[in-house]
Amino acid sequence: MRALSLAALVALLLDQASKYAVVHAMGLATRHQIDVLPPLLTFRYGENRGINFGLLDGDSDAARWVLIVFSLIVVGAVLVWVRRSHASNLPLLIGAGLLIGGALGNVVDRLAYGYVLDFLNMSCCTIRNPFVFNVADIFIFLGAGMLILFDSRASKRKKGS
Repeated sequence: MRALSLAALVALLLDQASKYAVVHAMGLATRHQIDVLPPLLTFRYGENRGINFGLLDGDSDAARWVLIVFSLIVVGAVLVWVRRSHASNLPLLIGAGLLIGGALGNVVDRLAYGYVLDFLNMSCCTIRNPFVFNVADIFIFLGAGMLILFDSRASKRKKGS
């Protein structure tokens, strides 16, 4: 479980450090947009009160707390699942840690600001992406992908079918 804890801590710290550096130190909160490698990478300020890509966007305090509680339930469920059945699967432990660290990074934002700070925008090939996301979201998606990829029980079920 040490790998899980370390991955979660690294993901949480990288997420919070990136938000501080870009939003506060670089002044994105007041500048609203910084072209880094346009159009591939642009920093664009966003306040996400919903889940990924602004889905379930709710501006109420109740919605904020529902999302905080939901995130913490997911974190707890992943921890229980990994401890019970995958405690020796190192890649899965790292994936779980990344997912947990990312989720906790967004929880910290909701507690501190009332919303999640987003700042990454990527577009390519004449397709303009209107959405912004953050480093925590990257860790959540990467961690979830690793859980799917490295779940040995799921791959054994597939082979048995």
